[in-house]
Amino acid sequence: MNRRHFLRSLAAAGVVGAAEFAPWHAVSAFANDLDNFVRGPAVKDHPLRQLSKHVWMIFSPDGFPTPENQGMMCNLTFIDTPKGLVAVDTGASVQIGEMAIRQLKQKLNKPVVAIINTHYHGDHFLGNQAFVEAYGDMPIHAHAGTIEQIKGMEGNTWRRLMEQWTNQATMGTKVVAPTVAVDHGQELKFGDVVLRLHHYGKAHTPSDICVEVVGDGLTCVGDVAMNGRIANMDDGSYVGTLKTYAALEKNAPSKIWLPGHGEPGANVLAWNRSLFEGIYESCVKAVEAGQPMEEAKELVLRDPRVASQARTTKGFDSNIGKYVSLAYLEAEAAAF
Repeated sequence: MNRRHFLRSLAAAGVVGAAEFAPWHAVSAFANDLDNFVRGPAVKDHPLRQLSKHVWMIFSPDGFPTPENQGMMCNLTFIDTPKGLVAVDTGASVQIGEMAIRQLKQKLNKPVVAIINTHYHGDHFLGNQAFVEAYGDMPIHAHAGTIEQIKGMEGNTWRRLMEQWTNQATMGTKVVAPTVAVDHGQELKFGDVVLRLHHYGKAHTPSDICVEVVGDGLTCVGDVAMNGRIANMDDGSYVGTLKTYAALEKNAPSKIWLPGHGEPGANVLAWNRSLFEGIYESCVKAVEAGQPMEEAKELVLRDPRVASQARTTKGFDSNIGKYVSLAYLEAEAAAF
C-alpha cells in the first residue's frame, strides 16, 4: 500500500488529526508503527544461477536503486553446504529477501543457516530481516566495523534512503544488524565446505569482508570490486583498494571473482584495477605538478584506461567528477 493513500484513509478516520496534537515522542512512535504496518509491494522474481559446485547467485541487472527496480541493485549469493545455505549479502529490503527465499525454496529447498554481510551499505544488509523471519535466529557475520556502523547511524540512514530512492517500495523493512564479528584469516566451516574470510584494510569501506569458497575457485568480493559499474568511493580508498586486489590475487587465487554489482568472471579485478589506476595515478600527477582539481579531472578523462571504459560503465557521467575529487584529495594527503 502506498504511504500517501494510507495516510489519506487515516485522515478520514480522524487518526492523523489526533496524532498532530500528540507529544513529539508519541508522534515518533506513531511514525514507527506506520512504517512497520505499511509494506511495499513484492519484488518480481529473479532466477537463481549456479556458478560453481557450491555457489549460486541471484543476479541484479541494475546498478542503482529506482522506483522501477524497487531497490534490486545488488547480487545475492548463496553457498550450498551440508549444514544448509549460507547467504552472502541479502539485498536492499525485506521484499528482496523474500523474493530470494522464494527462489531458494523452488530450486534448493534448504534452510539458510547463516548470513555474511560484506560491508555496511544498505543494499547488502537490509534483506537480513526476511531470512531471520523465515528461518529464525541465525549467526549474521560481518567485520566488527560493519556491525558498529549498522547498529549506529548507517542502519536507519540506509533504510530511509532506500525508501526515498524507490518511492517507498521498500517500506516495512527493519534493520537487522549482524551479530557475529569476524576478521581476516578466519575460516567458517559448514560440514566439508570452508569459507575463508579476507580483510586487507580500508578499500571500498574500512571494514570490507571478502569470502573465499575454498576449493571452488571463487571469491565473493562484495563491493571491493564491481563489473561495469563505477564504485562508490565515499567511504573508501583507491590505494587501499589496489592493495586489496594484489592481496586477493596472491592469497585467494580464483577463476571467478563474484562482485556485489555486475557479472562475475575472471577479469573483474583487472577491469577495476585499470579504471582505478587511471583515476588515481592521473590525480597523483596533477598533485605533483601543482595542478588544481579541475585540471586533474581533464587528465583523468584523457587517460586511455579511463576513456576506454567510460561508455560502458554504469553511473560514469554522473559520478566521475566526485570520484576524481576523492582521488585527488587522497593523492594530496599522501603527498604530505
